[in-house]
Amino acid sequence: MSSEVFISEQSPFIIGEIAQNHDGSLGMCHAYIDALADEGVHAIKFQTHIASEESTLDEPFRIKFSHQDDTRYEYWRRMEFTESQWQGLKQHADERGIEFMSTPFSTKAVEMLVKLGVQCWKVGSGDTFSHELLDSMIATDLPIIVSTGMSSWREIDDVVNKLESSGTVFSLLQCTSRYPTPLADVGLNILDEMKRRYDCRIGLSDHTGTLTPAMIAIARGYTLIEVHTTFDRRMFGPDITASVTVDELGKLVQFAESVVELDANPVDKDEMAENLKDQKELFGKSVGLRVDLLAGHVIEEVDLIPKKPGSGIPWNEQDKVNGRRLIRDVDQNRLLTWEDME
Repeated sequence: MSSEVFISEQSPFIIGEIAQNHDGSLGMCHAYIDALADEGVHAIKFQTHIASEESTLDEPFRIKFSHQDDTRYEYWRRMEFTESQWQGLKQHADERGIEFMSTPFSTKAVEMLVKLGVQCWKVGSGDTFSHELLDSMIATDLPIIVSTGMSSWREIDDVVNKLESSGTVFSLLQCTSRYPTPLADVGLNILDEMKRRYDCRIGLSDHTGTLTPAMIAIARGYTLIEVHTTFDRRMFGPDITASVTVDELGKLVQFAESVVELDANPVDKDEMAENLKDQKELFGKSVGLRVDLLAGHVIEEVDLIPKKPGSGIPWNEQDKVNGRRLIRDVDQNRLLTWEDME
């Protein structure tokens, strides 16, 4: 993937975030790759967790949901895949033509993903302050997408300064780290403020579990979008309530591409009217008759009615018809012509 993908505001880049919605199943991960590729999603994103490198037994559950993990550390262990398994997922995504992404949560995860040949990084909201992790990503010279769900403006400034000083191509995502996020907390207004403050592509990482915020953001020109995705809202996991379905994500991709096409093709109203001249005639109105009239009848206003198509005497010229004498019988189911009158 070239850095232009992250710079161009015109190219939609929709990321389907799987996170832990696979619940530790490698097979489920492969199924998600096929499903999102079928929907035309531009990128599929996982999370690369290595429990021993990022967590401890002291880490509490964000949501106590698991029926099989006594600690969050055990949960992260269950979410791990081996390097060869990750390689298989990357290869599968490449074969299906969908960008493979995975958020690393440790420098060791960065090292593993580099070996896989990832083309960009995604920094989760909780790691915008993890300078060691950021430094390891910056060192790869790959583009970086940063979520800002827990950051203040000052903290975002610090991250931007760090990335800019290193010459890294980067993008920022407005995000609210609540699962699910109430609509009132999405903060679409922040997109415009970010655009004003920073010289980079701006997008939205949404956790509402609906398409509404992403669609509004896209309509406003912010086409870098990340949304959590699940096969079904009845599946198991802490992020399911913050996810849209695979089918819904496909509709979002179609919507984004339609908005770009609409904006890229301005229409000249006069030129379009000229192009539709034949259709305009078809839908137009001409001078018609209310009843059958016989030759010799002197036409009165009460005899006339506007009827389609518009290929006859224009209805706005009806006054030129009044008072004329018919020279032949005229059926009410055909248009009046000048040849019918003296």
